[in-house]
Amino acid sequence: MDRLIGFDPQLLSELFFTAINIFILFFGLSYLLFDPVRTILEKRREKIAGELKSAADDKEAAAALKDQYEAKLKDVEKEADAILEEARKKGKAREAEIIGEAREEAARIIARGRREVELERKKALDDMKQEIISIASLMAGKVVAASIDTQVQDSLIEETLKEIGEGTWQS
Repeated sequence: MDRLIGFDPQLLSELFFTAINIFILFFGLSYLLFDPVRTILEKRREKIAGELKSAADDKEAAAALKDQYEAKLKDVEKEADAILEEARKKGKAREAEIIGEAREEAARIIARGRREVELERKKALDDMKQEIISIASLMAGKVVAASIDTQVQDSLIEETLKEIGEGTWQS
């Protein structure tokens, strides 16, 4: 009977040479194709690892910057509070100064008013004295015109002074 596959020497030699050719082809293609692909993949792996490390470093730097900015923000808030407090103190001092100036001005106005009242009072008294003198002159003229004696003249002056009042013209 004939076999389906015959292992004759020619088949075996062809199998042997084919296997050797396949190994040679595999190693040749491996050297020519697989090594460059492996090199490219290795470079890509290194690039990705470098980018991941760079991203991690950038993230750490960003976190550090964030911490710095938060600290600066706190310092700015403290400084703003200090500036506001200083402004409040200056405002209160200025308020006290303005109130003091207003009180001094009010005191000056009151003193000036009192002086003016006193001057008006003295002027009124002077005017009254002038009126008394003119009335006395008129009376003296009437007395002289009527040619009365000194007793009548003294009694008229006394009477006039009593009517006007002694305290009025003496003040």
